[in-house]
Amino acid sequence: MIKAVLFDIDNTLLDFDLCVQEAMKSGFKKFGLGLYEDYMFETFEKINSQMWQEIERNELSFEELLKIRWNRIFSALGISFDGCLFEDYFGEFLFDCAICVDGAGEILDYLENRFILCVASNGPYEQQVNRLKKANILSYFSKLFISEKIGASKPSEEFFSYCINELNEDKRKQNEAAILPCEIIMIGDSLTSDMAGAAKSGLKTCYFNKRMSKKADGLTADYTIDSLDDIRKIL
Repeated sequence: MIKAVLFDIDNTLLDFDLCVQEAMKSGFKKFGLGLYEDYMFETFEKINSQMWQEIERNELSFEELLKIRWNRIFSALGISFDGCLFEDYFGEFLFDCAICVDGAGEILDYLENRFILCVASNGPYEQQVNRLKKANILSYFSKLFISEKIGASKPSEEFFSYCINELNEDKRKQNEAAILPCEIIMIGDSLTSDMAGAAKSGLKTCYFNKRMSKKADGLTADYTIDSLDDIRKIL
């Protein structure tokens, strides 16, 4: 029986893609970089995804990503501009950008009194907390598992071990039975970060296939949904 639910944040609860597009439109205008076009987001998405996969494989640190991400993107787009300067603007924009994925508030209302709800996210701690607060969903979560604060990122065993131990901290104090890994479910949009990492640590997994994308070879999940409302069928 499931007792705790871990939610990814970006593109699971909050629409990271929409925030990025708004940041690019605003930033291009601010710095006179020309007209933003939709294909530019596709370039961002490809390079950003590659870099996060490098982080997942411990080939790149988050700090290094911040130094080189936009230089790589601008190079691919044929734009000559200071990527570090744009990264600073980009981070400031994202800090206050909180657009909920459709159905996020409703599914959290449904789950709130049934399970222990937590977030499990890679990224900067203060930014993620502020975005949850601005989206008016921070209060749903009893614990916030965010990589910058933990010192480890999904899909590492260190990240998920930390989550499991913290979930059981109060149980130990009260001499109650521990929550087992199989009694925790991870809900997220990444097969490599969320699903593979959680499964390796013994958690149940629910893949939010928001974009209706093809599954990666060899990567699976216990459940697959294409809308947050489908969680009602599982929990």
